[in-house]
Amino acid sequence: MTLIKSISGIRGTIGGIAGNGLTPIDIVKFTAAYGSWVINRTNVKKIVLGRDARISGDMVNNLVIGTLQGLGIEVIDLGLSTTPTVEIAVPMEKAGGGIILTASHNPKQWNALKLLNDKGEFISDADGKEVLEMAEKAEFEFADVDSLGKVISNDTYLQKHIDVILALPLVDVEAIKKANFKIAIDCVNSTGGIFVPALLKALGVETVYELYCEPNGHFPHNPEPLPENLTEIAKVVQNKKADLGIVVDPDVDRLCFVCEDGEMFGEEYTLVAVADYILKNTPGNTVSNLSSTRALRDVTERAGGQYNASAVGEVNVVNQMKATHAIIGGEGNGGIIYPELHYGRDALVGIALFLTHLAKSGKSISVLRSSYPEYHISKNKITLTPEMDIDALMLKVQEKYRHQPNTTIDGLKIEFDKEWVHLRRSNTEPIIRIYSEAGTETVAENLAAKIISDIKEILKLN
Repeated sequence: MTLIKSISGIRGTIGGIAGNGLTPIDIVKFTAAYGSWVINRTNVKKIVLGRDARISGDMVNNLVIGTLQGLGIEVIDLGLSTTPTVEIAVPMEKAGGGIILTASHNPKQWNALKLLNDKGEFISDADGKEVLEMAEKAEFEFADVDSLGKVISNDTYLQKHIDVILALPLVDVEAIKKANFKIAIDCVNSTGGIFVPALLKALGVETVYELYCEPNGHFPHNPEPLPENLTEIAKVVQNKKADLGIVVDPDVDRLCFVCEDGEMFGEEYTLVAVADYILKNTPGNTVSNLSSTRALRDVTERAGGQYNASAVGEVNVVNQMKATHAIIGGEGNGGIIYPELHYGRDALVGIALFLTHLAKSGKSISVLRSSYPEYHISKNKITLTPEMDIDALMLKVQEKYRHQPNTTIDGLKIEFDKEWVHLRRSNTEPIIRIYSEAGTETVAENLAAKIISDIKEILKLN
C-alpha cells in the first residue's frame, strides 16, 4: 500500500494500515487539516467538493463531507464532476477552497484529495506545507452540535462550465457546426463520459462515437492517455471514418487527439496547436514546463511572442504565466491552461478551442499536425544507490556542460541548439529522470544515452 503526502494534496492506494495507504483515518485527518486551514486563511466556512468516477469515490466523498461538516463548514457537493469544473465553481460560489477527489491518470486502486485555494487554483508550496504540518499535529477544533455544516448538492456546474466556454470570444460554435465533424471519444469510464458528450452537443457536433463513456470507475485500460493505451479508439476512428478522436483522463484535465488515419496527434502537441490558434488571434506570451516540447517556443516566437519555461508542476506553470502575462500555457501532458477562463488545466476548454482551430483551418487533423515543428521526446531514468549524493552528481554534470546554455530551476536542463536534455531527481526514490528532445527519435535517444554515459563515468571516478 502507498500513501504520498505532498504539498499539492494527499494521494494513495485504497486500504491497508493507517499511514501506509489512503485509509478512512488518513482521509479524515487530512480533510480536517485542510478544512481548518481554509477557515484560518479565509474565515469562509464553505468548500466546493467534486469527484471523478473511480470506484472508491463514494466512500471517500462521504468521509470528506462528514469531516467538513464536523468543522462547521458548508459543503457544496458537485458529485461526479471534473477537476476544472470544481476550479471554476470555487470562485463562483465565493468558497474558501475546493477539494477534488481524483487520482488523475493513476489506476483504479488509487485516489487522492487535490486541494484548491479560494481562487480555485492549486494551493502553493508554502500553503501545502502548512496543511501537512496541521495534519501531523492533529489539533483540530470541531463544531458543536448546533454549528455543524450543511451539505448542498449542486448539479448545475456541468452547464455552467459549458456556458462559460461557449461565451469565450475565440470559441466559434458556428464554425464547428459548419465543419460537420464526426468525432470518436474515449472517456475511460469516468466523468468525461458525462461532460465531453454534453460539450460536443453544445458545440454543434452531431456525430459522436462514444467509447467507454459510462462513469462507473471501471477503467477499461490504463487511464493515462499515452499511445500504447489508445489502440481501441485509434481503430474506432479508422473504422468509422471519423475526422478525429478525443481522449481525456479520469478527471478531465488532460487532453489528447487521434488523427483520422489512427495515428496519434501527440499529447505534447495538444498545447502547441491550441497555442498556435490563440497566438494567431491574440498576440502574447506562452509558458510550459521545462520537460515540455520546444515546439511551443518555436510557434510562440514565430508569432512574435515570448516563451518562458517553468519548473514542472501546474502551480509552477501558473505562477510563471502570471509573472509573464502569458495568454496561454500548460504542460506537455495534454494540459491546457487558458487564463481567459481560469488558471487550471482544462480539457473541456481545450476541446472547444482546438475544434474551432481545426474548423477554421479547413485542414484535416493530420495535415494540421504536420504544419508544426517536428520534435521527439525520449524518456529515460537512471537508478542510483540510496546513499548517493544526487545533488553533487548533478553539479558535476552541470560543470561538464558549463559552456552550454543551462538552467537549474528544476533539476538541470541543458540546451544544444534546438535539442535539450532535462535531468530531474525523484522526490521519493534514488532515481534521476532524464528527458531529452530532438528532431528525430534516434537523436533524442542518443542524447539521453550520452548523458547517462557521462553520469556513469562520473560515478566511476568517485
